[in-house]
Amino acid sequence: MIIRRFLLLLCLLTAFGTSVFAQQDSIPLTTIIEKTSKFSASYPIEKVYLHTDKPYYAVGDTIWFKAYVTIEKHQPSALSRIVYVDLINNRDSVVESQRIAVANGFASGNIVLNGDTYKQGAYRLRSYTNWMRNFDPDYFYDHTFNVGNAIDNQVRTNISYKSSSKKTGVKVDATILYKGADNSPYANKKVSWQLMKNGDPVSKGRGTTDDKGILLVDIPESQADVITGGILVTAIDVGDRKTISSSFSMRTAVKGYDVQFFPEGGQLTNGIRTKVAFKAIASSGLGVDIKGTIVDDKGAEVAQISSAHLGMGIFAITPDIERSYKANITFPDGSQATYNLPRVQSMGINIAVYNNDPTNLTVKISANDLFFQRKQNKSFYLVAQSGGVIYYAAQTVLQSTVYSANIPKTKFPTGIVQVTLFSSGGYALCERIVFIQHNDQMNIALKTDKPSYTTRGNVKITVSAKNNTTPVEGSFSVAVVDDGTVPSNEDAESTILSNMLLTSDLKGYIEKPNYYFNKPDEEKLNNLDILMLTQGYRRFDYEDILADKNPPIYLMPEQGIDVTGTLRTNAGLPVAKGSIRLLIPDKNFSAETITDMSGNFKFSNVNVPDTSKITLSARNNPNGRNMVISVNGEAYQKLSKNNNIPDEILNIDSTFRPYLQNSYKQYQSSRTIKEVVVKSTKIVKKASHTDYGTFAGLPMLADHEISTQQLDGCPLLINCLSTMAMGLTYIDNNFYITRDYNSGSRTPVQIYVGSLPVDANFLSSMAASEVESVEIFLNDGVSGINRSTQTKGVMVINKKVVKKQKITLAQLQELIPKQNVITFAVQGYTKAKEFYSPKYDVTKAGTLGGDLRNTIYWKPNVITDKATGTATINFFNSDQRGSYRAIIEGIDAEGNIGRSVIHYNVK
Repeated sequence: MIIRRFLLLLCLLTAFGTSVFAQQDSIPLTTIIEKTSKFSASYPIEKVYLHTDKPYYAVGDTIWFKAYVTIEKHQPSALSRIVYVDLINNRDSVVESQRIAVANGFASGNIVLNGDTYKQGAYRLRSYTNWMRNFDPDYFYDHTFNVGNAIDNQVRTNISYKSSSKKTGVKVDATILYKGADNSPYANKKVSWQLMKNGDPVSKGRGTTDDKGILLVDIPESQADVITGGILVTAIDVGDRKTISSSFSMRTAVKGYDVQFFPEGGQLTNGIRTKVAFKAIASSGLGVDIKGTIVDDKGAEVAQISSAHLGMGIFAITPDIERSYKANITFPDGSQATYNLPRVQSMGINIAVYNNDPTNLTVKISANDLFFQRKQNKSFYLVAQSGGVIYYAAQTVLQSTVYSANIPKTKFPTGIVQVTLFSSGGYALCERIVFIQHNDQMNIALKTDKPSYTTRGNVKITVSAKNNTTPVEGSFSVAVVDDGTVPSNEDAESTILSNMLLTSDLKGYIEKPNYYFNKPDEEKLNNLDILMLTQGYRRFDYEDILADKNPPIYLMPEQGIDVTGTLRTNAGLPVAKGSIRLLIPDKNFSAETITDMSGNFKFSNVNVPDTSKITLSARNNPNGRNMVISVNGEAYQKLSKNNNIPDEILNIDSTFRPYLQNSYKQYQSSRTIKEVVVKSTKIVKKASHTDYGTFAGLPMLADHEISTQQLDGCPLLINCLSTMAMGLTYIDNNFYITRDYNSGSRTPVQIYVGSLPVDANFLSSMAASEVESVEIFLNDGVSGINRSTQTKGVMVINKKVVKKQKITLAQLQELIPKQNVITFAVQGYTKAKEFYSPKYDVTKAGTLGGDLRNTIYWKPNVITDKATGTATINFFNSDQRGSYRAIIEGIDAEGNIGRSVIHYNVK
């Protein structure tokens, strides 16, 4: 059981007058506090943050990460001892999923971006615990990053779009620059192109690059959603009968803008002067600077507006119920547009919060005359909470149209505070979120032992962690990267500060979140307050809490891997007090348990490596041969919308050019010529769908095929198929044809193992090593399979052909599956590899290729001494000269978080 400490401050604002409860439909303020406290204790908020070694990667790299799992005031969580990390591609398929053991709130791991599985493009790194899956996935850790490819990418591209509106749609022209690996243009090369949407061609054409390697693509006029939802696929003939394909997202091809308006407190009310925030974004989802005027329906100007930061700004207005308002906006390219402001409400009450005083939060409550006449002498409550804990609560009687009071900021922790004004009936009338910044993060200092270093020089860095002036024991992760090959914008990075304090509590996309924490000043604090006005906060819903509408809990916090199931007789009756034995052959481990009166069994905290299988046996029971074991399957997390799509980079080749050039040099220096021996080989027929009469009507060639080589190293077949099955989408334990699924069809694909029809759950028990190939048919030809099975599409899994030989009766009996003994695969713990850091005895320049590392050092488990708050790390530089960057992030036992960055020179 989790014991939480709540700081419930019930304050009476003396400036508000005395409280009166005359309404029979009112609820006491203490009820709001008690129900909120009960809810927070029953449904604690758990968070996950991943610190990665770099902001972007290349194919062949390894992602190194540390997971910070926290609860309450960012304290390391003891609630969950397992964290999940998913890597998702830009087709919304899970490429890799890891289950990692958590110790004291921390875990570490790595993901290898091998060239067989990963291609150039955008990916998502998503992380969560089992407990977090009961709630909105928008609050998972979800980070979008980009991966380039310098190894197999012989064609470097750069694309730009130009759009114009037409009578029946939009016209788009694309300009594509083609260059080789040596940066020379592909001049006078033939190129064919297709605009694809949901796997179907919308339009196509051909062209030839000019002397500079530039191709102009004239895309026919079409509807905007058809173009922006498509992918432009080109194929360039580079000579020697070789064609290379490139794909480009059309998401930003059609230029467009949007402006939204957010009145403080939620509405414009007649006669109440109100701050109105606005946010202007381009079609890319990124903010754009704007200027404009606010005018009423008679054309009178009431305000001038100009964005302050990333398309966001603020203005003030006193609305008149007799007037309507609109904004005349001018965008950076000179185009103009008009937007209507929200309608003015005739009656209402509003709150305004002023956050510019460093010591006090000023709250102003304003009611217009009509509201005051109807609600005079009635009670209202003001409640402020952060992280589910109410830190301030007060009540007042409405005896004037305007009240204001100062609340000391010391009552609140650093982070987002939700201020809500309630009626005495418990209805939330208006709310405002503000950010409290005490600058009380843990003070982490990094100090090098020398002012500068040589290549391959030994670096010693001392870490010092303090809470104010008191040394603290904390857990930290350290990354050192080469600034020259890994340039970055620190404002745009996801850090432990921006995530834990800001993005983990807000819905929607936040551009450059670390800007607000990177050397904060008055301007950044003002811009952060504007962000609070434009961003949604719905982690905490008072309406449901006060109505006792608790969220359903389907999944409990995990303390380990549990294996559960049921033991029954052949007749289906549960076996009470039956014996079940569990074995993990790879670990030489066994355990035994007894079923309950319903035949259910459970093995708790089973330590299963990610490549192991589990065997369960009921042989030791009387009449055990007539018993059947069934195992409860595991639920996989559904995919959710990617809110961070604006972070996807269109022109990866040019944006990350220094990084990819270094990646190519690393690849070249590691290449070795291996001896090749040519031998004659007997051609062996491979298993295919043509071996079975059931599939006589299917096309001879599958639309897509997955070979056994592609499945090499894959422990669970279902995990690999969910990402490798081209043309299919895996959701809710079913495969669907992608283009049909995207158009709204939910007819699943028919799956066969050999000629045996199965469902997708069956594949969870199959190992990829058993499979020869997987054939995917997007239509069933003339076979009639889909008509008879009410499905769409066919997947045929061909198992490896076993060489025929005579066997004895005893061997035959061993091959017959036994229902009282089952072997199956589970998603076990992924063990993190250790980061390799070379040790040099003599400082010297590299030999062949040199040391070209860009992640110079990674250490996920730096622990500072409790008495001194210090720790030391040692590593060696690479052969790259220039500036290096060391980043440390971490947390102590009390939940104090911190981050520090230093630069040092290598000569």
